[in-house]
Amino acid sequence: MKFVDEASISVEAGNGGNGCLSFRREKYIPKGGPDGGDGGHGGSVFLIAEEAVNTLVDYRYVRRYKAENGEGGMGREMSGKQGEDTYLKVPIGTTVIDEDTLEILGDLTEEGATLKVAEGGQRGLGNIHFKSSVNRAPRQTTKGTPGESRNLKLEMKVLADVGLLGLPNAGKSTFIRAVSAAKPKVADYPFTTMVPNLGVVSVAKHKSFVVADIPGLIEGASEGAGLGIRFLKHLVRTRILLHLVDMNPYDGSTPAENAKVIVNELEKFSPELVNRERWLLLNKLDLVPEDERQQRCQDVIEALDWKGPVYQISAISKEGTQQICFDIMSFLDTRAEATIENPELIEQEEAHRKLVEDEARSRMEELSERRNEHRAARKAAKLAAKEVDDEDDDDGEGPEFIYTYE
Repeated sequence: MKFVDEASISVEAGNGGNGCLSFRREKYIPKGGPDGGDGGHGGSVFLIAEEAVNTLVDYRYVRRYKAENGEGGMGREMSGKQGEDTYLKVPIGTTVIDEDTLEILGDLTEEGATLKVAEGGQRGLGNIHFKSSVNRAPRQTTKGTPGESRNLKLEMKVLADVGLLGLPNAGKSTFIRAVSAAKPKVADYPFTTMVPNLGVVSVAKHKSFVVADIPGLIEGASEGAGLGIRFLKHLVRTRILLHLVDMNPYDGSTPAENAKVIVNELEKFSPELVNRERWLLLNKLDLVPEDERQQRCQDVIEALDWKGPVYQISAISKEGTQQICFDIMSFLDTRAEATIENPELIEQEEAHRKLVEDEARSRMEELSERRNEHRAARKAAKLAAKEVDDEDDDDGEGPEFIYTYE
């Protein structure tokens, strides 16, 4: 199934049914009075998060959704049928944004979480509601109100405790294969990971966490180069970032240079994301001569001025990976205990996450506008070139043909 993490759709709730204008007409009852029933309420549109859904691909092909209208009222005080609600299934971790106002309508982060995105129209009242002692035969009714309509942008962000960062071919997919049952594609060339992959790491009974692997970043990613910038938003909900560095680069560059590229791109994308808990993983040390390992590791640490945890590993042989998993689980448990003792930490974490999301969304919108400007400029240049060609054809200075007759 194709991985799609963004989609734009239009939703429209059903209109309310109109009230009925009717009078009782029965034999032997000449003055039956009003008996017009009410209309039915219009159906509403809801989004519901389901674990079985892991992509927004369906919303790329069908973009308009409408709930059922309420039926009009009828005589004999019969109300019209209420319109059926429409439920749209989305992946867990979907953020819903009103495209016209840019308001965030909600986050669906739990199984079964439901969000009403378009309210159905209210029913109209029949003339039975308007009878009184001075108005025995009212001819007044009300119409049903229109249903609400909205243009929505759906943004899916994978729910993971740990996110992996690194250049292409840094060993992220190999690491996730080493610590979990996930089997992402691994090959001896860069850009093997094209979409995010998730792996569940089980440390002990009832002790596990989720790791997210995103496509590798390259230099200039914050300006739109490569794939990684598009998927960086998936790291917003993570609690720890693992920065993997290839200690034996295939292209002749130095590990220290490559490590600084990732940090620079991360800072440009979201300065707040840099402040997230980050651990440094120096990978592929099995390919480095033993007498050079310590110096290469020290060069990376000094280049980054690194103060956080550092791990020297070989993901392909699983050397050092088990200790990382134990330490991550301990960190997550400690954090969970701290939030229980101090609930304010949850609010602080939520505020920080929202700030990172706002920065990420602003950056993506900026890149989108820039791409649109480039497209418009190229289109204008093509039109200008075509006009020049047309003028050359019409200037009357084409090749001269000389006809001779024998």
